[in-house]
Amino acid sequence: MPFALLLLGLAVFAQGTSEFMLSGLVPDIARDLGVSVPAAGALTSAFAVGMVVGAPLMAGLARRWSRRGALLGFLGVFLGVHVVGAVTDSFGVLLATRVVGALANAGFLAVALVTAVHMVEPDAKGRATSTLLGGVTLACVVGVPAGASLGQLWGWRAAFWAVALVSVPAVVAVAKSVPDGVGDTARPALRGELASLRGPRLRLALLLGALVNGATFCTFTYLALLVTHVTGLGGGWVPLVLALFGAGSFVGVTVRGRFADRRPGVVLGAGGIALCLGWAAFALGAGTPAVALGLVFVQGALSFGVGSTLISRALYAAPGAPTLAGGFATAAFNVGAALGPWLGGTAIGAGLGYRSPLWVSAVLVALSLVVAGWSAARRRRGAARGRTRASASV
Repeated sequence: MPFALLLLGLAVFAQGTSEFMLSGLVPDIARDLGVSVPAAGALTSAFAVGMVVGAPLMAGLARRWSRRGALLGFLGVFLGVHVVGAVTDSFGVLLATRVVGALANAGFLAVALVTAVHMVEPDAKGRATSTLLGGVTLACVVGVPAGASLGQLWGWRAAFWAVALVSVPAVVAVAKSVPDGVGDTARPALRGELASLRGPRLRLALLLGALVNGATFCTFTYLALLVTHVTGLGGGWVPLVLALFGAGSFVGVTVRGRFADRRPGVVLGAGGIALCLGWAAFALGAGTPAVALGLVFVQGALSFGVGSTLISRALYAAPGAPTLAGGFATAAFNVGAALGPWLGGTAIGAGLGYRSPLWVSAVLVALSLVVAGWSAARRRRGAARGRTRASASV
């Protein structure tokens, strides 16, 4: 993999830390700003909503800029809003910074996905996206637990300052290492890109990605509360549990990168079934520390292995939309990231307990399996009808 692609992963690390770190900071933010836990959890949904709106919008806007210039602009805005978030005493302002930061993150990730696949061979999109998304998994392994630890030591604002500081070397790295003009030539017309987004394979990949990512974020957002209130571990375990989930996600993305380009069906089919069963097993065994800790790692690996495979499938499904495909893939996955915490918070608010997000996650993945199975059956029926018509015409 090109070294510049690894440096793009550094910027994704900073942004992934920001997106995920609230799972360890929600209780502290709620207490400090005087809001309920579900309201504080909505900060994650707000970020996801900003990603949903911003990904296609920013990807379309970035068509007019050089890839390198767009990456630097988005990253600079992302850095600035985290400084504002670190100093504000207003929940409304903090909510607004999450939305603006998400717009910048969405634009960066959409352009970075396009830039990454232009740095490798046409049949290596899966490996390129795995390398880029490795920054997200490292955020789970290192950034999120570090943010939770900073929150426990010096308050949640310290975590926002840390993200801003990590973004500084990311800006320098992108400025110095991303080649000028990569992916800037031979861009198809906007109308042509939009036409390429109508394919059924792309729509299916986007829908499945939204469901799987919704399941991931549904549990991950409330993981700190699950660990302390259901599993019975103390608050000091929260950073370790988050790191364990992140370690699993890193393993999942790494292993997936070896197989997703050659055997995507195996990764998605077997991985999806295991993921669904894993969420259900987690819900049943969450009260037992050994079971809970083991499944945190396993579910992190399965969630990111399956989810990142669906991202690369979306890029393969829309070769005629090199700019907008990444934006719509980012948007679809963040539809799930917005829906998941809302569904989990709704279940908790309804009095179903902190175990309930796990059951919601299991249902979401089960729904994705039903949709995938229905789509496969429909394709087989269509192929059979085509063979029958061909035989009749001979």
